[in-house]
Amino acid sequence: MNIDGCTAIVTGGNRGIGEGFVDELLAQNARRVYVAARSLADAQAAAARDPRLVAIELDVTDDAAVAAAAAACPDVDLLINNAGAFGMTTLLSAPDMTAMRAEIATNYLGMVAMVRAFAPILKANGGGAVVNVLSAGGIVAVPNMGGYSPSKFAARAASDCLRAELAPQGTHVAALIVGSVDTRMAAHVTWVEKTSPRDIGKAGLLAARHNIPEHDTDVHAVSVRAHLARDPSGLAKAMAKSLNPAAR
Repeated sequence: MNIDGCTAIVTGGNRGIGEGFVDELLAQNARRVYVAARSLADAQAAAARDPRLVAIELDVTDDAAVAAAAAACPDVDLLINNAGAFGMTTLLSAPDMTAMRAEIATNYLGMVAMVRAFAPILKANGGGAVVNVLSAGGIVAVPNMGGYSPSKFAARAASDCLRAELAPQGTHVAALIVGSVDTRMAAHVTWVEKTSPRDIGKAGLLAARHNIPEHDTDVHAVSVRAHLARDPSGLAKAMAKSLNPAAR
């Protein structure tokens, strides 16, 4: 995947990690970047700073909106699935399953919907790549992340399936294992060092460029992976303590 001269679409591209991807794509000389957001006004505000940016209104949980985005972006050869939902609740303490359904719909089903819609476009444009922004909560179950952690487990498994399905058309699928990042979604996290969104974007484009199937993007993600390999039961106990922050 050659980033220089590519045409990308970034879901949730108006802030956080999505904005980091947009910044890095511009720095690496992308030809065009579609900045997708649920609010067209938010997408337009994010896209106003550079003529290479194009605003797209897109809710990845809406099949019609996904189809419309694919029709509007026929030149894409790099798909960045970044849009995410985090309900900040647990599986049992949530008043109902609304937040969990939103997390599954966005983080897993929405990602798959985007790949299904853009796979023919990527094929027509030479193969290209898909980058799925996942989480360290997708390799280790985090009880206080409710439906978010399970949704990222599902997205990780789907990334493996999609990689196998898309390989014959020359489309690479990279799964990013992301730790704590300095974004609004992680504002409540105060006990680990946070990585900048721009650095996650840089790591994601590296994974696309070098055909890396699964990439730990930051120090926190690497440490979680190492702890999982070294002491899985100890890590599970540590994650259980996340239900009681005072116990850390």
